[in-house]
Amino acid sequence: MLFAEPVSKLTGARQRSRHGNRHEVRELVVSSDLNEWAQWPSLGQVGQLTYTCTCKGEIARETSYIITSLTAEQASARELLRLIRGHWGIENRVHWVRDVTFNEDRSQVRVGSGPQVMAALRNTALGLLRLKGARNIAAATRTCAWHAERALALVTSRKRITQ
Repeated sequence: MLFAEPVSKLTGARQRSRHGNRHEVRELVVSSDLNEWAQWPSLGQVGQLTYTCTCKGEIARETSYIITSLTAEQASARELLRLIRGHWGIENRVHWVRDVTFNEDRSQVRVGSGPQVMAALRNTALGLLRLKGARNIAAATRTCAWHAERALALVTSRKRITQ
């Protein structure tokens, strides 16, 4: 309702990007109009994020909403959009790799401190691969699985790995 009607403190930002034949547009509209709401004393801004992706003539659109304690003075709509993109960068670089490449969601290690130990080992492997210059973690993992000397070099050498 807040974003459907004209609001006094509405500001926005737009970001466009292109990846091959995929065109992406992210639009963020934020408002400070709810700051005086007593049930949420540290509320800084609320926002509506619309993501539109056009690929091969097909258009996909997603709308999500954000709540932040950052005021308009602390972070403009453009800055909030940058912060949101940064958050998804972490999601894509770490969590997605752990879920898909390391198949973490299918792990059957569930007892005691086993899950935390395995997560630490996966994070260590991911960090070492990135530190040594791996861009494709799945390919680098396969390379290390096929060539034990390269896996050992991750821990013992300062050289970058080649895939």
